[in-house]
Amino acid sequence: MKRAIASVLLCAIAAALTSCAPAPAQVASPKAYTVQISTPADYRATQRYYDSLIAGPNLAALTLLMTMMPKGGDLHHHYSGAIYVETYLDWVKQKAYCIYRADNAELKAAKFRIETKPGGLNAAARALCLGADQVRDFANNAFYRELLSRWSDKDYENHSQQQVAPDQHFFDTFGYFGPVSDYDYNQGLRHLKARAVAENVQYIETMLRSTPAPDNPALSKAVNELPSDAGQAQVEAALAPLYEFLISDQATDMGVADYLNRTDAAAAGIDDGDFKLRFQAYVSRGNAPAKVFAGLYSAFAAVNAGRRVVAVNIVGPENGVVAMRDYSLHMRMFAFLKQKYPTVRLALHAGELTLGMVPPEGLQSHVREAVEVAGAERIGHGVDIVYERDAPGLMRTMRERGVAVEINLTSNAFILGVKNEAHPVQVYRQQGVPFVISTDDAGVSRNNLSGEYMLYASRYKPGYDALKETVFNSIRYSFLSDAEKTAELRGLAQRFAVFEARGRELANGAPTKQ
Repeated sequence: MKRAIASVLLCAIAAALTSCAPAPAQVASPKAYTVQISTPADYRATQRYYDSLIAGPNLAALTLLMTMMPKGGDLHHHYSGAIYVETYLDWVKQKAYCIYRADNAELKAAKFRIETKPGGLNAAARALCLGADQVRDFANNAFYRELLSRWSDKDYENHSQQQVAPDQHFFDTFGYFGPVSDYDYNQGLRHLKARAVAENVQYIETMLRSTPAPDNPALSKAVNELPSDAGQAQVEAALAPLYEFLISDQATDMGVADYLNRTDAAAAGIDDGDFKLRFQAYVSRGNAPAKVFAGLYSAFAAVNAGRRVVAVNIVGPENGVVAMRDYSLHMRMFAFLKQKYPTVRLALHAGELTLGMVPPEGLQSHVREAVEVAGAERIGHGVDIVYERDAPGLMRTMRERGVAVEINLTSNAFILGVKNEAHPVQVYRQQGVPFVISTDDAGVSRNNLSGEYMLYASRYKPGYDALKETVFNSIRYSFLSDAEKTAELRGLAQRFAVFEARGRELANGAPTKQ
């Protein structure tokens, strides 16, 4: 079994004093830049303290330790889903919008929906629409609590008999806060940065906004008429004319340039010596095939420009009718564009499914196609791996290629009902497939990255070296440049030196048995 990189380097420093046991199997990136600078005494004390906490588990003390611990990067992160409801209400106030407190079909009022043009409402409709301060006034406390629950997953388990299905509830939330989610990207990103820095996170790769999808009706028709089982040759024959149009269309070029400029403006002033931010361009898998392809072209072109957009993704409920029907077609679109832009990086949502959500045959190939057809370097979720055809062979391929899985414990539990011992994170670990811990939509789930690590540590009890390896993986498998990875991994090692010194203090202050 290979030693984890962090363990090897620690042993190199402490060889004269101690021997280090190898970490459980988890493959490191071919390029590991870690420089371990913690003292052996600090490391061993923190390791022993962590081991004592997961043995219980002592959840309160473990939460403290996970909050303090450096967490590297959050690689599966949706901007709009990361903002908490309370912040969205602040933005409703800043925009002078209002929120309907009741349904009224005659007045076109829908409860919990944002009205972006309150000045145009008649008196009756305006009486139904509350400003943000009114929503938060104690007189409307019942409505405020309802709104928190409708715009996020808050209290869902306490009222499950009154709710729609959890996956529908989760994805419905975006429709409520959507009208205000793009209010001020820079302000929102600064807010998310402050929260990340507070919990010792140094890097985020977020999905900010979808790419433009220009249309050519004549050429789109052939793409939209492709059968779901079309072979690669048939797909390429339909895609090629639309691709040739897109690469030569001035309006398309302008759309990509505008997308990049808006992204740069959103990120202005965010990066500094302690924190970095990058973006993934994405399309929705629920759109018509030609629109998906046009959006993917814009995404590939944006990444190829070499600015802050570092990867391409595809989003939306994977169990949707269109998403299931067109899944193989979408993967072939990725393959087509990957041939044109071989250096563009891909992190694809795949395998966010479980038994009962779709027919069994719908669980057999999504992760495989994302890896082997599309060429994904990271897989978001990957929960259906245990149902995939020749799953051991697929995981061997992922291990050999260094395809990392983005593990989202809270959202997997809520959306899919897959948690605790049913979650495949232990299968990935046992098979040596690299993985990272991430948040998905922390604002909707009302969690943070520290909370995700607390779940991972308390549920699955990885050894301290394995835990650190997972943290370092969040930088190793990021889409930063090699030079940026070197700097961020060095910084992460320095953060762990500080953390383990404090961990030693915590351990020394722990009460002894009477």
